[in-house]
Amino acid sequence: METNLRKRIRAGDHDAFGELFDAYARSVYNHAYRLTGEWATAEDVVSLTFLDAWRLRTRLDEEGGSLRPWLLGIATNVTRNVRRAARRHAAAVARLPREEAVRDFADEVAGRVDDAGRLGLVQEALGRLRRAEREVLALCVWGGLDYAAAAEALGVPVGTVRSRLSRARAKLAKHLELPQSAGQMRGDRTTAVRPLREGNR
Repeated sequence: METNLRKRIRAGDHDAFGELFDAYARSVYNHAYRLTGEWATAEDVVSLTFLDAWRLRTRLDEEGGSLRPWLLGIATNVTRNVRRAARRHAAAVARLPREEAVRDFADEVAGRVDDAGRLGLVQEALGRLRRAEREVLALCVWGGLDYAAAAEALGVPVGTVRSRLSRARAKLAKHLELPQSAGQMRGDRTTAVRPLREGNR
């Protein structure tokens, strides 16, 4: 089925691309949210990811398994670009003359989130990771990809994925005071924000 879908997508079949979106948009959204921590930004990443996927469709191999690693790899690159643009925008805004402060409702909204203290601790811990470590953590731990699929998504060797994930685990365990002998971090998945349920496609 995946091989046939790959061929149809490469050929520019709009119906096939619709099937691709229906099958993987949720996974792409979850991955983007885990990398950014922002719902609106994650939605933008989904749109941009599928636009890029359409633009890059002729580079897709006709043979292969799940298209999820390919899409998550594109989403990872899109997220990098979106965050880079956001930093440039923030820097430009910071240079503008300051106006009267407007009330920020962020704290009020965050206060409605269950276990807000734990969420803040996790976000702080994730913020201390290098970008490459956050990406591999999002793909392997929360995205459910194995080492080979994550390596395919990121365009790096499997050994690089293993080492990045190992460093990320150690840093999170230290900051969150979690046991480091958690194997594949089964227990740590519960500390992550999971906006939507997703299957391992």
